[in-house]
Amino acid sequence: MTTVTKEAMTAKAATQNACKLCNPLGACLAFRGIEKCVPFLHGSQGCATYIRRYLISHYKEPIDIASSNFNEETAVFGGSHNLKLGLKNVTQQYAPEVIGIATTCLSETIGDDVPMILKEYKALMGSAAPLPVMIFASTPSYSGTHIDGFHAAVRSAVMTLAEEGPKRNLLNIFPGMISPADIRYLKEVLNAFGIPFVLLPDYSKTLDGGPWAEYHRIPPGGTPTSAIASTGSASASIEFGSTLEAGKSAAGYLEEKFGVPRHHLPLPIGIKASDRFFATLEKLTGKPMPEIYEDERRRLVDAYADGHKYVFGRRAILYGEEDLVISMAAFLSEIGVLPVLCASGGKSGLMKKRLLELVPDLEELGIKVKEGLDFVDIEREADELQPDLLIGNSKGFAMSKRHELPLIRIGFPIHDRFGGQRLHHLGYRGTQELFDRIVNTVIEQRQNSSPIGYTYM
Repeated sequence: MTTVTKEAMTAKAATQNACKLCNPLGACLAFRGIEKCVPFLHGSQGCATYIRRYLISHYKEPIDIASSNFNEETAVFGGSHNLKLGLKNVTQQYAPEVIGIATTCLSETIGDDVPMILKEYKALMGSAAPLPVMIFASTPSYSGTHIDGFHAAVRSAVMTLAEEGPKRNLLNIFPGMISPADIRYLKEVLNAFGIPFVLLPDYSKTLDGGPWAEYHRIPPGGTPTSAIASTGSASASIEFGSTLEAGKSAAGYLEEKFGVPRHHLPLPIGIKASDRFFATLEKLTGKPMPEIYEDERRRLVDAYADGHKYVFGRRAILYGEEDLVISMAAFLSEIGVLPVLCASGGKSGLMKKRLLELVPDLEELGIKVKEGLDFVDIEREADELQPDLLIGNSKGFAMSKRHELPLIRIGFPIHDRFGGQRLHHLGYRGTQELFDRIVNTVIEQRQNSSPIGYTYM
């Protein structure tokens, strides 16, 4: 007689409510940060619809994503014809300067050789009319997450367009998948330091712009291709992303190909990480930090002192993209909140190692770090860890409701609140806003749970 163990009975057969999104979604987002670019998915129409729905829900902007529209026949015999026809139609209808092509599970599984198809397409079209620049990123959803697709698209853009030239006073900045509000903040900081820069991708306007007097098939904004071409002659690159390795990054390619030094930093969330970012800018520009940011830092230090009594000792479960979780965990440790679980659906294998670099007493504090989790896993951990707070994106709402825990929404996606695209996370200013939200959430929770419901604190 076979004995079935308890572990076998509770073993999971599949991911349920993944704590990540699909690879090509990140690529489509990155392509929206290139001027006059149309994202194009080589795969089924359903993939494009799913990604559009997610992006529109968060950013509240119209988003077109073209598709090669696989059907049963192309799923068996390949999508070469569909891709060529789709590229021709998009060129005629949108007149883009760039088409950003990302693959889906289906085209990757059947083995379509997209670079070869693109070569055939260019030969077929000849020189009758100028063709858009075509940037290709391999982004199968069964491998990696939306962050991997994002970085793959940015690296492919640089590999396609960057040109060698004499070094000049120019800084490349590759911020990773951050909010449009954070992109605007970085541009403000760089302008304050007075250094010319290329920021890629820049969807601060394409995904958070004003109303149009007339419809634009391609929204205005984005990093120009001429700027991307100049990245090969920059004096340095700054790249955010704790788990992003040089071999998969745009800055890593520029360093290897053109000798542009790569400065690899964690997301500047919290005082220590923001200090490191501003110190890097001071070193690269030879200029001191502008007084406005000195003031922001002083106000943040004062806020830490004022709000410490409310948040110290609180326990939080933190989940989302690996790089965001790592930087947020370091910030929470600064303010006295214990991130009892740092969870992500990503599987870089570097999460705990990078966290230990920022939070050396991680293990002594009993902080759990787990990769490759879904929300069923995270909820089981919540039953055991008994947190006071949940910090992450909207996908954790059902868990927060069941456990009657407040959810502080950060990152992507934020579907059930307004203004997710305008949330600040980076620098002293972004940290200040995060800190205020955390403190006020703790106060509100205590106020609502009090039988008195005090009105003064």
